[in-house]
Amino acid sequence: MTPTSFEALQKDVCRQYGAEFIVAPGDSKLGISLNVRDGAMPLNGLRHPPVGDTCGWYIYAGEEQSDAPDFFEPLHVRHLEDWCPRIVKYLGLPPGWRFLVAGDYEDVWYDGSLLEI
Repeated sequence: MTPTSFEALQKDVCRQYGAEFIVAPGDSKLGISLNVRDGAMPLNGLRHPPVGDTCGWYIYAGEEQSDAPDFFEPLHVRHLEDWCPRIVKYLGLPPGWRFLVAGDYEDVWYDGSLLEI
């Protein structure tokens, strides 16, 4: 899929949930747990405000987010299509938004605590 078609999907998701579209540039980085690539479920995403060369997204698979300092690995956004293409459509959601996907189940919601510093 082309970056333009991903952006169209992301804008559709934002419209569906009444959220502003904020691009996650392909050359920016996100934090991701290695088990996402292994296909573990559920898939969880949360977006903090961007800092430096990051887009603010943290993505992990499983029931719990670990506190281990090496739980999240940096990954350029453009590589997420290879890791887990089904969640690329959520990356246009702005800081403060979360998603959870498991099988046919999908939940997307705003969590203002993600904006607290």
